[in-house]
Amino acid sequence: MKDGIHPNYQETTVTCGCGNTFQTRSVRPELKIDICSDCHPFYTGKLKYVDTAGRIDKFQKKFAAGTYGSLQKPKKAKKASK
Repeated sequence: MKDGIHPNYQETTVTCGCGNTFQTRSVRPELKIDICSDCHPFYTGKLKYVDTAGRIDKFQKKFAAGTYGSLQKPKKAKKASK
């Protein structure tokens, strides 16, 4: 291996959004992640929505009002009176 061309491979602290931390090795001194094996639904068996941008609320508001075009029932034509 040539000297000076490889990154520094070091001990790294990984911090999850749930508060879990663990040690591993990486070229970065610290990693911050959103989800880990302690809080991931596949491993915990609990359903959890990860909504960082408010997309779920936006979707529910959009469709809860019933004003979205594809959800509205077609309007019936009124009969012309003579």
